[in-house]
This record gives sequence, structure tokens and C-alpha cells, in this order.
Amino acid sequence: MNNSFKFDHLGVAVVDLAAALKVYEDLFDYKVISGPFDDPRQQATVCFLGHDHDFVLELIAPLTDKSHVARLLAKGGGAYHVCYEVTDIQKTLADLRRKGCLIVSDPVPAVAYQGRRIAWFYTPTQQLMELVES
Repeated sequence: MNNSFKFDHLGVAVVDLAAALKVYEDLFDYKVISGPFDDPRQQATVCFLGHDHDFVLELIAPLTDKSHVARLLAKGGGAYHVCYEVTDIQKTLADLRRKGCLIVSDPVPAVAYQGRRIAWFYTPTQQLMELVES
């Protein structure tokens, strides 16, 4: 695969975005980088946090009870995905499929990325991953 996977963020499911944000600010000195953003397509509200952009967390709260995030939180929540930035999202997904990954969603525009497309897949060892196009 000739794709360069650049780490973008670690996704963390939370019940209450405002409460979680306060905890991450108070305990770990994280600051808001961007957001919060409501993304109806992803059925989630997200906010990105970091320390001078060295390691980015995405706090994700469900917009509705039917959100995949709400289902995840019912099982305990917490850190649940890693996101990588890639140049050619379509080619990357095709390569990942050939390598045994299960594509969960084709690329769709994301509010938090100003319309840049994201896609989701599971690795052969069942880790959930997200891609965002550069």
C-alpha cells in the first residue's frame, strides 16, 4: 500500500460533552482546538482537544438515543477509535478491503472537517478505525 497514514486523533465516547470537556481541561490541561460540532449524519456532537496539537482527542457524545455512540456508551464507552489522515481515501479503502478489512461506511462529508470526507472500517482484528481525507 502506498498510502501514508498520518495520525489524526483518538476518539473517546462520552455521555455529556460539557462535563467531559471540564474533566479533560481540569485534570489533564487539555484545551479545545475546535468544536463542538453537531453532525447529524454521524448522529454525534464532537469536540477536539489537545496540547499544542501534539496529541488530539475527539470527545464524541450521541445526538440521539439511536446513535452508534449511545449504543457504545451502553456497553461502557471510553476510547474506541483511532483516526488517520490519508491522501486518497477511495484508494486507501480499496487497499484496506483487499487486506481483509471490513468497510463500515463509504466516504461522507464531515461537519467537523469542513466537509472533508471521512470513512470507517474494522481491521481484521476488529479494531474500529476512521479515515479523514487530507
